[in-house]
Amino acid sequence: MRHPPRSVLLAVTGATALIGAVTVPVVTAQGATPACTVEYSVTSQWDSGFQGAVEITNNTAAVSSWSLTFDFAGGQKVTQGWNAKWSQSGTTVTAANESWNGALGTGVSVSAGFIASWSGSNAVPTAFKLNGTSCNVDAEPSPTDPTDPTDPTDPTDPTGPGDGTAPALHVSGNKLVDADGTTRRLLGVNRSGGEFMCVQGYGIWDGPVDDAAIKAIADWNANTVRIPLNEECWLGLSHIKPEYGGANYINAVKDLVARVKAHGMTPMLELHWSWGQYTGNSAGCSDVHASCQKPMPNMQYTPAFWASVASTFKDDPTVVFDLFNEPYPDRATSTTTQAWQCWRDGGTCPGIGYEVAGMQDLVDAVRDTGADNLILLGGLAYSNDLSQWLTYKPTDPAGNLAAAWHVYNFNTCANESCWNSTLAPVAAQVPLVAGEIGENTCAHSFIDQVMKWFDDRGLSYLGWTWNTWNCNSGPALISSYDGTPTSYGTGLRDHLRALDG
Repeated sequence: MRHPPRSVLLAVTGATALIGAVTVPVVTAQGATPACTVEYSVTSQWDSGFQGAVEITNNTAAVSSWSLTFDFAGGQKVTQGWNAKWSQSGTTVTAANESWNGALGTGVSVSAGFIASWSGSNAVPTAFKLNGTSCNVDAEPSPTDPTDPTDPTDPTDPTGPGDGTAPALHVSGNKLVDADGTTRRLLGVNRSGGEFMCVQGYGIWDGPVDDAAIKAIADWNANTVRIPLNEECWLGLSHIKPEYGGANYINAVKDLVARVKAHGMTPMLELHWSWGQYTGNSAGCSDVHASCQKPMPNMQYTPAFWASVASTFKDDPTVVFDLFNEPYPDRATSTTTQAWQCWRDGGTCPGIGYEVAGMQDLVDAVRDTGADNLILLGGLAYSNDLSQWLTYKPTDPAGNLAAAWHVYNFNTCANESCWNSTLAPVAAQVPLVAGEIGENTCAHSFIDQVMKWFDDRGLSYLGWTWNTWNCNSGPALISSYDGTPTSYGTGLRDHLRALDG
C-alpha cells in the first residue's frame, strides 16, 4: 500500500552484486566471560567477493571509543564498509568506531559490515582484538553450582524461542500449523513506519511502539503484526542518518519483535521499500534510493538484506518473513509471461533498469543462512494477482512457503468471482495470507466481504494499517495509538474480537 505524501532524501550510492548467503559460525571459548566477544559471519558470497559482518560485545568496563583488529589468512581485501571506519594494511584489517557509535558500555554490542574481495579461499579469521585486548578468550573461570537454577547451561532451563505464546509456524499441506500440529491463522494488523521514517530522516517508527502501544494491538484480539522494513536502513548505508540506520535500526526491529512476541502475537517482517531506480509505468518515485515501492527487489542489496535478517532471526521460528511487499513487474514488461519470469528468476527484466533479484534469489538468500522460517511471497499487480503463482512458485528446500495476497476495494481482483477463480486454487495447495486488506471509504463494508470469504475457508488476513492517518488515504485503522478505531477500523476490531480463540 502506498503512504501519505512525505518528503524524501536524495543521495548517491555505489554498486556491488551479491549472490546467495553463507553464514560462517565463529567458535568462541567456553567458561567464564571473556573481556570481549566477536562474532564474525559471511552473509553473502559470490565468485570474486563477499559481504561480511562482525558483532562486537564489550564485557569489561565501558569505553568511549573502540578499534577492532583481525587478520585475513586467504588474501581477502576489504573494499568498502559501514558502521565503522574500515582499513587494511597487508593482512591486518581494522574497524574503528564512527563518531556516533564509539561508546560501548559493559555488555553492550555493536555491529558493522563490509564488502571484500577474495580468491582461492575465504578462510575465517581466528583471532580478534578490541582496543588491543584479545577477544573470545576465557578469563579465569569462577566456580558455578551446576544445580543453580540461574545457570544458563542447566538443561532443564526453558531457553530458546518458541517457548512463549507466539507459535512456531510451518506449512503442512495448505495449512499453517504450530509445533503441536494445531492449525493456525494469522489475523491482525500492519504497523507501518519502519519502511519510510528512517529514509526520510525523521526516526525509525511512526508513532509509539512501546509496550502499551503493542498491548493496544493485542487488545483487538489480533495475533499477528506485520512490520514493513527498509533495506537501506537495515544495512546502514551512508545516506541514512546513523541514528536511524544500521545497528540502531536493527536493534529497534529486534526490540519491536520481542514486544510483539511478549503479547503472544506473531511478528511478520516484510521488505517494503528497496533500492533501484525505476521511472517507468506506475513508478512511485524517480529516486534510486529506497524511498518508495519499486516494481521488484534488486540484486544490489536485497539478497544481502534478507541474508542479514534471516541470520538475525534464524533461531526464532516464531518470526515470519514476507520477502517483498507488492511486486509489479507486469507494469514494466510487455507480456504476462515476462512478468512472472521476472518475478521468479530476476536478472535483466524488460522495462526495469536495474538487475532484479527474483523470488528464487531471495528464498535462496534466506535458506543459505540455515533459516527455516515461514516465508510469504506476494504475486503480481501489487500482490493482487496470484493467477500463476503456483506455476512459478520458487523451489524451497525447507518446504515452508505460503502465498501472500493484497486487496483493496480499488484493485482489479476485488470481487468474489475473482477470488473463487484465482485465489481458491492457490489456497487449495498452499497456505494463503492476505497480508493487506483495506478500503478507502472510511467504512468497512468491503473488508467485511473479504473477511467473510477468508473466514469461510480458514484463511489469514491483516488490516492495513495501525497508524493514525486519514482513513481514506491510509487507510488508517486507528485515530489514536491507544487503539481507538476509525470508522473503518471498527469493522476489523469488532470482527477480530468476535472470532473464537
